[in-house]
Amino acid sequence: MSEKQLPYRVLARKYRPRNFDELIGQDALVRTLTNAIQSGRVAHAFMLTGVRGVGKTTTARIIAKALNYTGPDGKAGPTAGPTDDCQLCRAIAEDRHPDVMEMDAATRTGVDDIREILDGVRYAPSEARYKVYIIDEVHMLSKQAFNALLKTLEEPPEHVKFIFATTEIRKVPVTVLSRCQRFDLRRVDEETLSMHYRKICGLEKVGAEDEAISMIARAADGSVRDGLSLLDQAIALANGEITAAQVGAMLGLADRAKSMDLLERALTGDMPGALALMEDFHRNGADPAVVIQDLLDLTHVLTRLRAVPEAGEMKQSLSADMIRRAKDLAGKLSMPTLGKSWQLLLKGLGEVNIAPSPQTAAEMVIIRLVYAADLPDPADLIKKLKDQPVSNQGASPSSSYAPPRETAPMARGSAAAAPVQVSAPHTETYSERAVHSLEDIVALLQEGNEYLLAGQVAQFVHLVKLEQGKLEINLEPEAPLRLSQDISQRLSALSGRRWMVSVSGAKGAPTLAQQEKARQQKEFEDVLKLPAIRDILEVFPDAKITGVKNKG
Repeated sequence: MSEKQLPYRVLARKYRPRNFDELIGQDALVRTLTNAIQSGRVAHAFMLTGVRGVGKTTTARIIAKALNYTGPDGKAGPTAGPTDDCQLCRAIAEDRHPDVMEMDAATRTGVDDIREILDGVRYAPSEARYKVYIIDEVHMLSKQAFNALLKTLEEPPEHVKFIFATTEIRKVPVTVLSRCQRFDLRRVDEETLSMHYRKICGLEKVGAEDEAISMIARAADGSVRDGLSLLDQAIALANGEITAAQVGAMLGLADRAKSMDLLERALTGDMPGALALMEDFHRNGADPAVVIQDLLDLTHVLTRLRAVPEAGEMKQSLSADMIRRAKDLAGKLSMPTLGKSWQLLLKGLGEVNIAPSPQTAAEMVIIRLVYAADLPDPADLIKKLKDQPVSNQGASPSSSYAPPRETAPMARGSAAAAPVQVSAPHTETYSERAVHSLEDIVALLQEGNEYLLAGQVAQFVHLVKLEQGKLEINLEPEAPLRLSQDISQRLSALSGRRWMVSVSGAKGAPTLAQQEKARQQKEFEDVLKLPAIRDILEVFPDAKITGVKNKG
């Protein structure tokens, strides 16, 4: 070995932002903190929240360096710019400065750990301008630890700054949040991530296809660190130029062009072609859930292009050739077909994730998608029904009832008598029926197939006053909240007249259920008074009557 090889530093550490200018995707946070530092309006406590890998701990270190910056001569003040020329800031970046302390709350969760911090808060910093306490994953602290921190967090010494980081902001007590200045670090968009990763590939002198970088940016899901870890892996795999095929194989992704082929064949009803492509994906090691997810993403792109054709000019995660293919396919499909496909794929994705054989479940999703593609759209069916001529034979669904006519016998020597129309038997309608009691209301609801509502009326409603079109009731405490509105709506619909249902504070009559229970109790007591029953109970003193059943 001619030369000692230096230990390798992963990209996520090597290209970690050192100042606010290098922090990507967090423009609002950078602008706020820059203005605060320049104007001297710096809070005593910060709460940084967001998903993993968006820069929470990195931002905390940048804040610590910016507040403690002294410059090369040791006389400069806080700055929002670069801090590389400051010896103190270099010590902070290397995590070896005694006045900037980082604590992982995931491993040090107890109140004793917080007491160590509180004991050190009283003393001035040994070298820096501020003592900075960075507590990562702060939501993992115990309730007692949070309580111990509250008083100091509300009124800390002027030389102390607290910076908290968490991925679970809802688990942090509101008493702590109210004492901090909160910053929500957003997911970094794919375009920004792609530009960042291309820049790093240039610095590392590694070639990479645009599609490969885009695939890594998509897989990062907004996390800069996750994407850098994938890029590190892709560089090691490629050992040269990074290609989309290599990245797809590494991530277990399906090729986007083949995914478009699969979706096109499924939506055009080509069952053999679609299943053959699914088998090809399986042989190449593609994850079935990822294949269905890709189809969902492509369906979303097609739907956007169908709804807003000019959306093709917007930034997409597809190549120009794929955008042209998507435009052509979207023009051939209707919006109901795309909506139906989205629902099938969305439901199918959940099935694939829980199925014992994901590949089998994915093939079933494709089969359902192909069969659904052959079904006509509801709009086409309605149009066909409207355009279909009505036959003279038989009754049309829209024709009105025509009662039969009978002709009276003609008088001898006279002209034919006028036909006499005989009306159909009269049937009482809901609107012609008077409602006189709560029992009538229950019966009307039951005839209208509103059995649940009828049961609720019998169980929870006390009748106070009843007139035609007006109902005043009192309700049991256990009654549903919208029971009076439901009664009014259904009673109006079934009776054909408007019913006003009001809830009164008056006691009202017992509910129908209470009346039935009272009737059964009285019947039971009457049976006990019968001489034959008394004689039986005297002979069998341990016997009990558990119920009364009417015969017949």
